[in-house]
Amino acid sequence: MDWDRDREIWPNTAHSRLIHAKPHRWHVQEAGSGDTILLLHGAGGATQSWRHLFPILAETAHVVAPDLPGQGFTQMGTRQRCGLRPLAEDVIHLCEQEGWSPAMIVGHSAGVPLALQMAPHFGNPPVIGLNAALGKFEGVAGWLFPLMAKMMALNPLIPPLLARMAGGEDRTRELLATTGSTLDPLGVALYRRLMSDKGHIDGTLTMMAQWDIDPLLARLEQIEAPVTLLVGLDDGTVPPATSHRAARRIPAAQVREFAGLGHLMHEEDAPRMAAEILAHLSVTRPLVAAT
Repeated sequence: MDWDRDREIWPNTAHSRLIHAKPHRWHVQEAGSGDTILLLHGAGGATQSWRHLFPILAETAHVVAPDLPGQGFTQMGTRQRCGLRPLAEDVIHLCEQEGWSPAMIVGHSAGVPLALQMAPHFGNPPVIGLNAALGKFEGVAGWLFPLMAKMMALNPLIPPLLARMAGGEDRTRELLATTGSTLDPLGVALYRRLMSDKGHIDGTLTMMAQWDIDPLLARLEQIEAPVTLLVGLDDGTVPPATSHRAARRIPAAQVREFAGLGHLMHEEDAPRMAAEILAHLSVTRPLVAAT
């Protein structure tokens, strides 16, 4: 993505900053005051996915939303730090450099494992997961999909090819339909822009190729942060059962289900998701302050 060209169509850019925090040059949106809520998007998304939720939360809290390396407007400083653990370390470094100490971490899809990986560093604040990708592909897909991602990430010809294939409006709508969510025209246009950008495709493939959540899944019983998993029952990307399985293993976890919403439910019904998030923030604020 090109900041000088594409920021004109990007939502909430009045709150955008470009920040150099080694090894990456981050695009971050920041607004509001009070307790800090850190928003972590999923693989293939960017800050545009928070376009409705971000301003609602910023009315009550201090909200920080970065683009992950190689995705959106964040430029990768190295291709070797897109796996779960190094990515968590780099986001933590960004937060420490800027003086942000999250009172809550909200993740969407692959952003949820990232939130759980980061939580102990910040004293285990509450984690809210939106359609959490806390499971593995099953069967043949379990080894085939990661292998394909690694092969495609290593071939410089693949990202521009995929960008041409996936960047058309019809193809974008087809891909979004598989999520079980229905987006407004702006949402569709923004995903089309992301899908047509070879740099964003490359960043997403690189993240997928290095993604390994096995160590995190092996220690779910040791997670100390209070975790709330919000599940869209129409999710066509991550089965709702995935959140239920994870919640049974996490000591302080609960699941809340929402009928009629899909994988991108925070884009479909931001006011409802904001109410859920802020309700948990208000309940946990005294504990966070005491800690």
